[in-house]
Amino acid sequence: MTLAIVLAAEPAAGHLTEPPAHPVEPAGRVNGEPLTERLAAQWRRAGADDVRIAADLTELADLVAGATGPVLVSGADLVAHTAVLKHLVTSPVGPTVALVLTDPPAAGQATVREERGQVVEVGAADASGVFGGALRVGAADLPALADAARRAGGGPLGAVDRLVAGLAARGALIFAHRVRLLVAHRVGDEAQRAAAESAVAAVDEDRAELKLSVKERDDFFTTFFVSTWSPYVTKAAARVGIGPTGVTMISVAFAVAAAVLFGTGGRPALVAGAVLLYLGFVLDCVDGQLARYTRHFSAWGGWLDTMADRFKEYVVYAGLGFGATHAGFRYGWALALAAMTLQTVRHMTDTWYGALHDEAARRPKVVTADAGGIGGKLNAASTRVQADTGSVSYWLKRTVVFPIGERWALIAIAAALFGPLVALVAVLVWGTLAFAYTGGLRTLRARWMRVPVLTTVDAGLHRDDGLLARTLPTARRPLLLAVLGALGAAGTLVWALLAVHGGGDLPVWVPVLALVLLLGAAQGSRSPHDGSLDWLVPAALRAAEYLFAIAVGVAGRAPAWLIFGYVLVLTLLHYDLTARLEKRQSAPPLHAATLGWPGRSLLLTIGLIAGYASIALATLGAYLVVVFVASVVLAWVVLPARARGGVRSPG
Repeated sequence: MTLAIVLAAEPAAGHLTEPPAHPVEPAGRVNGEPLTERLAAQWRRAGADDVRIAADLTELADLVAGATGPVLVSGADLVAHTAVLKHLVTSPVGPTVALVLTDPPAAGQATVREERGQVVEVGAADASGVFGGALRVGAADLPALADAARRAGGGPLGAVDRLVAGLAARGALIFAHRVRLLVAHRVGDEAQRAAAESAVAAVDEDRAELKLSVKERDDFFTTFFVSTWSPYVTKAAARVGIGPTGVTMISVAFAVAAAVLFGTGGRPALVAGAVLLYLGFVLDCVDGQLARYTRHFSAWGGWLDTMADRFKEYVVYAGLGFGATHAGFRYGWALALAAMTLQTVRHMTDTWYGALHDEAARRPKVVTADAGGIGGKLNAASTRVQADTGSVSYWLKRTVVFPIGERWALIAIAAALFGPLVALVAVLVWGTLAFAYTGGLRTLRARWMRVPVLTTVDAGLHRDDGLLARTLPTARRPLLLAVLGALGAAGTLVWALLAVHGGGDLPVWVPVLALVLLLGAAQGSRSPHDGSLDWLVPAALRAAEYLFAIAVGVAGRAPAWLIFGYVLVLTLLHYDLTARLEKRQSAPPLHAATLGWPGRSLLLTIGLIAGYASIALATLGAYLVVVFVASVVLAWVVLPARARGGVRSPG
């Protein structure tokens, strides 16, 4: 149940006569009708289930107190396309979202400063925009909204502006929704109203919405080789009724078919695989564009898109690894494993650095203000480059980090022209250089920001420690312990490779020593992750577990495809965690049953010592697949069905 409230008491619209507060049955759009009536009608067309007009903030607080779902609030001085309000209603960026405009602030209007899409300050002197007079407030923030309305008092700001300022002051996380291509203005008199209405009438809403389905800032390959024509596919999909999930599934099928062709080998198959891979990537963009165009967002769709992207890429690595091996290269699967491990660890650092940056943005600027240091200079330089949209430096910065469009383009071109081996080597070389570049710069900037981001989340959950780690003694310095564990795993892998290559066996004490180092890393689970570089801990632990599992497989002479499959299952488990972190969701329902990385590593060590490494990898991998599938069914089918039926889901 979504409630929309139009706040009639708005000094900024003093010339516009408004009717007294009352529940409304919205009328159609008629020139000259009161703005409150028009906004009420627009909110209903935008998706509100119930629309009310409040005379003042006290009445608004009473309405909010009885709400059970999201609440939409707007002042009476907003003239905008209905699509602007619909986009605010359906925005997937967060539960609480405010409309932000680039118009010069007028009397009574609150300025805002935003960073990384978050409103970090209302009434800022160094504002990046002005509050647009409308916001969506999530259910968790409704008590803060009601309290802000009751305590807003008077002042130079308009009523709705005092409301958003009070909400921000109470610690609500507010995301910014910018208006692009469409029109939204706050008006103060009839002349401004007429000008705004003319601007609204001059824009074709549907055409603008189709353009808006394309990301405003994307990577070079996607911008110039996909988004130039993918909106036509998006429009066609919307017309025939294919949803974003359906497009995602077709994209997965294309990627799997490309992987099979890469594994088959032969020039025609490689070229066909490259074409299918490109078309699969186009569809990968279309599913998001279709969701934005039709405004069909869901937590399930976001989760599925994240998981499908990684599964597609890693299945393609498997096809390339098989193809390189089939062509006579002994270490084709090893290269595929290296590419998958590298990319997953990179993604873990991306996720946690993003969380670090978001937390830094919410802190007072004085905490991070050290413009004279190298981190401050790097931050300023990065900001300048990002602002210079379309310049050579802008595109170089976006391309050098090796985003997904560039990865898929490189794979397709290299595989079609030179074969699977060259494609894998190219991915590894560029990926390693990109990791070194981003890792080095981010480390310097993180030390400058000095934000202990892991203190704001459940570190034990996202470290994936499991029960075994919680039974071990607690030790300080989680980053140092994680790095030592990763080095131990890497050393074990090198020793295993040398031993097997020389025709011998790995001494028992080597994996045992590596396991001890890994368990030492687990001892940092309950320690405060308050160091400036502790955001690197999850990635280091992922690297440690993957390398250790590969070492066990190599030492136990397990088939390369089995080792790849086991690590692939681990990556899916970890991407499930990071997808939930990014969406601020709780742990998967059966997360405890995955045993944690220390428990899984212990079982693999026992299997290796017993001489059954292959059986251990296969059995544990199959068990984790079953747990993962069951957890997905519980999280996205069973528990939501119980919630809809009135049965409380387990917390």
